Amino acid sequence: MPKSRSSLLVLLAIVAFVAITVAQQKPLSPPGTATLKFDDGHTVTINYSRPSMRGRKIFGGLVPYDEVWRTGANAATTLKTDVDLVIGGEPVPKGEYTLYTLPGMTSWKLIINKQTGQWGTEYSQGLDLERVNMKVDQRSSGLELFTISFDKTSGDSAILKLEWENTIASVPIKEKK
Repeated sequence: MPKSRSSLLVLLAIVAFVAITVAQQKPLSPPGTATLKFDDGHTVTINYSRPSMRGRKIFGGLVPYDEVWRTGANAATTLKTDVDLVIGGEPVPKGEYTLYTLPGMTSWKLIINKQTGQWGTEYSQGLDLERVNMKVDQRSSGLELFTISFDKTSGDSAILKLEWENTIASVPIKEKK
């Protein structure tokens, strides 16, 4: 009996060690958050996952041109706003949305979709609220981790930026007055 108990304890110790080791590993695409706070206190928050280049060609490779992209990795990228917005000239009522993009070689579209809570690859075009044109620029150097950010331009407006590899896609965002 003592021998089988010893074997069981060793087995449990190995299982516990493996579980702890796996739990401590950083995810390949860590979570990211971009927050915009307007001067009147209203906020816009984007939650997403941040994939890495890891030596891969991203746009026109891993992320094909002219196909809807989840705009990050893992679960769908979400935009939550507590105020009505205008994004790229189009009205977006306060609420929660999923963001997708349609990257092209020279032009991009930001897709604001009404479906929420899904995995990033579950896309239903019939639930699009808006599709807006994005400005596309080239970075002078590559960016390893996909990054979403806001560059505030005034108390009630900003530029929403998506950056990865050598690409910057951007669109104006402002409070609807």
